Amino acid sequence: MTTAQLVEIIEKIFLTQMGLAHVGWGHMLMWAFGLFFIWLAVAKNVEPLLLVPIGFGIFLVNFPLTPLMGHTEGGHPEFLAVFYEYGLKWELLPPVIFLGLGTLTDFGPLIANPKVLAIGAGAQLGVFITFVGTLLFGFTLQEAAATGIIGGADGPTTVYLTNALAPHLLGPNAIAAYSYMALVPILQPPIMRLLTTPEERTIRMDQLRPVSQKEKILFPLISCAVVCLLIPAVAPLMSMLMLGNFMRECGVVRRLVDTAGGALMNIVTIFLGLAVGATMDAESFFGDGKPAVVLALGVVDFVFCTAGGIWTAQLLNRITPKSKLNPLIGSAGVSAVPMAARVSHVEGLKYDPHNHMMFHAMGPNLAGVIGTAAAAGMFIAMFR
Repeated sequence: MTTAQLVEIIEKIFLTQMGLAHVGWGHMLMWAFGLFFIWLAVAKNVEPLLLVPIGFGIFLVNFPLTPLMGHTEGGHPEFLAVFYEYGLKWELLPPVIFLGLGTLTDFGPLIANPKVLAIGAGAQLGVFITFVGTLLFGFTLQEAAATGIIGGADGPTTVYLTNALAPHLLGPNAIAAYSYMALVPILQPPIMRLLTTPEERTIRMDQLRPVSQKEKILFPLISCAVVCLLIPAVAPLMSMLMLGNFMRECGVVRRLVDTAGGALMNIVTIFLGLAVGATMDAESFFGDGKPAVVLALGVVDFVFCTAGGIWTAQLLNRITPKSKLNPLIGSAGVSAVPMAARVSHVEGLKYDPHNHMMFHAMGPNLAGVIGTAAAAGMFIAMFR
C-alpha cells in the first residue's frame, strides 16, 4: 500500500465515519443550548426531572453522524427515534404521564367550588390571542394552534397537541412550555400586582365545604364521560387523567396507584424528555426561524393566560358579590400544578399573613388542567 492510498483511506474514514469533520456552528450552538438547560436543572433546580433528559437529548442529537434519530437501511428507527416514533408519534407517552398525574391529584377543591371552572376557561385567553398572533408571522393554522397552547403551562398537553398538528415544532414548543412553567414564580407576581387592587388582594374567601369520598369517586367518572362526549379528540389525555384519579380515590388498587404515580411516571418522563430533546437538531431549529418566534411569543402567551384567569375571577365577583373570590387565585388558572396555586398563596400572604389560600387556589389550578386539555381538543378537532 502506497502512502497516497493510505492517506486516501484516512481521508475517507475522516469524512464518512467521523462526525468531527461535519461539525458546524449550528451544532455548537445547540450543544450550548442543551448544556444550558442541563445547567438550569442541576445548578438552579429548575424542573430537573424534565430539563435533564430534554437538555441531554438536545446535546446528543447534535453530534453529526450519530445513529440516534435516523433509520437503518432496513427502515427501522435508530435508538432515540424509537422513543419518538413509538412514544410520541403513536401518542403514547403524554397520556401515560396524565395517568400518573391523576393518581397524584386531589380534585376536592374543584368539587367544593365548581364555579372556579370558569377561571380555568378564562385562563386560556392567551392561547387564542397567541394563536391569532402567530398567524401574522406566517405560521400555518396547525403551527399557530400548537404554539398557542404553550400559555396553558401544561407540558404533556403541549407535547400531545404539537405532535398531532406540527411535529417539527415539538422541541421548541416543549422547551417553551416547560421553561415558562418553571418560571411561574418569577413571571406571575408582577402581573398579579398590576391587575389587582390592594383591597382585592386582602379578600378572605368563605371556607370550602367538606367533599365526601362518594363525590370524589363519582367526579372522575362523570368528568371523563362529559369530556369524551363533548371533546372526543382529547379523550386519550383526559381519560387517563381520570382513570388515575379514580384509582386513587376508589382505594382498592393502591399498588397500581403507587406504580402509576411513581416508577411508571419516572420511566415515561425519561423517555419523553429524551424524545423531545432529540427533535431539536441544528438543521430543523435554525431552518426557518420559527422556533425563535415560538420562544418569544410564549412569554406573551403566558402573560395573557395569567391575566385571563385574574380578569375572570374579578368578573365572577361582580356576578356573585356575596361570595367573592380573591383575584390572586385567578393566576392559578394556568395548569402548572401545584406551582401556580402556591404562587397565589404566597403572594396573598404578603398582604394578609393570615389569609391562607392554597386550598382555594388549587381549584382554579385543576380547572386550568381541564381547560388547557379542552382547548387542545378543540384545536385537534378543527385542524387535524
